[in-house]
Amino acid sequence: METLDWIILIGTLLTIVGYGTWKTRGSQNVQDYIRGGNQAQWWTIGLSVMATQASAITFLSTPGQAFNDGMGFVQFYFGLPIAMIIICMVFIPLYHRLKVYTAYEFLENRFDLKTRSLTAGLFLVQRGLAAGITIYAPAIILSAVLGWSLNQLNIIIGVLVIIYTVSGGTKAVSVTQKHQMTVIFTGMFIAFFLILSYLPENINFSNALEIAAVNNKMNILDFSFDFENRYTFWSGIIGGTFLMLSYFGTDQSQVQRYLSGKSLREMQLGLIFNGLLKVPMQFFILLVGVMVFVFYQYNESPIHFNPHAQDVVAASSYSDEFKALEAEQHELFENKKMLLNAYVSAPNDGLKKQISKVNTAEKSNRDQAKLVLEKAANEHQTKIETNDKDYVFIHFILNNLPRGLIGLLLAVILSAAMSSTASELNALASTTSIDIYKRSIAANKDDMHYVKATKWFTLGWGILAICIACFASLFDNLIQLVNIIGSVFYGNVLGIFLLAFFFKHVKANAVFIAAIITQAIVIYGWYFDWMPYLWLNLFGCTLVIIIALCIQLFIPKSDVITTS
Repeated sequence: METLDWIILIGTLLTIVGYGTWKTRGSQNVQDYIRGGNQAQWWTIGLSVMATQASAITFLSTPGQAFNDGMGFVQFYFGLPIAMIIICMVFIPLYHRLKVYTAYEFLENRFDLKTRSLTAGLFLVQRGLAAGITIYAPAIILSAVLGWSLNQLNIIIGVLVIIYTVSGGTKAVSVTQKHQMTVIFTGMFIAFFLILSYLPENINFSNALEIAAVNNKMNILDFSFDFENRYTFWSGIIGGTFLMLSYFGTDQSQVQRYLSGKSLREMQLGLIFNGLLKVPMQFFILLVGVMVFVFYQYNESPIHFNPHAQDVVAASSYSDEFKALEAEQHELFENKKMLLNAYVSAPNDGLKKQISKVNTAEKSNRDQAKLVLEKAANEHQTKIETNDKDYVFIHFILNNLPRGLIGLLLAVILSAAMSSTASELNALASTTSIDIYKRSIAANKDDMHYVKATKWFTLGWGILAICIACFASLFDNLIQLVNIIGSVFYGNVLGIFLLAFFFKHVKANAVFIAAIITQAIVIYGWYFDWMPYLWLNLFGCTLVIIIALCIQLFIPKSDVITTS
């Protein structure tokens, strides 16, 4: 990090925070603070929805996911356009007609207060955890790579978000997210074209795709029904649709983005815009990761990308064993580079098989390195992250990009962290204020009382998110962790909403009991790994509907909807 990088990084972040705070100061009523005064136009809604989902995890983990496993992860998003259409046709018209501030208000109108409170509580639990992770994700990686204090980074990111989210509410989140997405897109496009420019002169984009394909990185579609494979066409189109329906249709962090729209049409156009752009955006980010992989076919990469892990093993009795693996990896790299050059000049199956053989040896070597790192960590009685997917892209940025652009790409990562965290804190505070505080604790107060209460709740959730970030620990892959947390809760919540929309004879008590039973079963099933997490969305949604229908058969017809 040179002075220019620091100027660009700090300048970008402070400009976004300052502009958002200044632009949206002075909200005087709940309508302004929680629904942004209903002034947002469709492109603001679309970008805000995308920015909420596209956290720092997206820009750190997704390229690393592609580097390791190829383009198959894009199948995860195949259900998104389908979900956007359904939400535009069913969810948004209902929310708009009822003029709700949160998605869970609708459930009290349809069922009763306890069902509304339960569903809001499920949202608060899973989104509260996710808010901590969206702060922690970039912080743990940047701290390991740059040598910064992890807790200081957690606090810096959290405080910056709290400043403008407390000040301006929903409008501040939407205004800043437009500029954050501009920074993000600019940075990612620059990174992509720089990677291509760094490839050897005889390797153009078409050759790069060939090299990626030879290394099995361009296998986009998998039509198998193998439950051992997390990402297939079917898990994406079915499980992904249910996850996206739950996330965009019932998660207040997203619902609040489009409820701020000027009209029903603006809300619907905003979501359609997101549906059209989101899959290509994810495809592009994965392609960046694949191009990083191709870059490292001609530029030697470390056997493990987490620098902290390498420091631990270097100071252990396993240092020589690790160095031996590094030496073997160097030989494999030189051999593979020669084979790839020959293949680009004259493609044939013989060379393809030899490249595949070297790939297998490389993967085995990297797996062996992880085992050595684990032994070194045990020797030092410390914990290190041996899964280095999340470190691949940041390693490339810091070691290969020119000065100035490093600051820009770090601004991309931190902007993404801030945009998603701001949406989450805004939604957590709104749900706490409207669904819990106003409805069950302090009714019949004036507007300014609830605005002030929502600001305090925003501050409280922000502090809690920082605390979760400070005590969090890494998982297999950060982008998977966020989606797993969502999948454990989203299916159940979606099922409750579908019961409300389409099963008019099902009453409150049946839904409430079914939701509690379903959540217990889904958590149990996730813990014992019954199925890939994407399928938990379909499983939870179907289960709560079936249980509610069965319970309703045994409840007397005198059971009526209550609203108290």
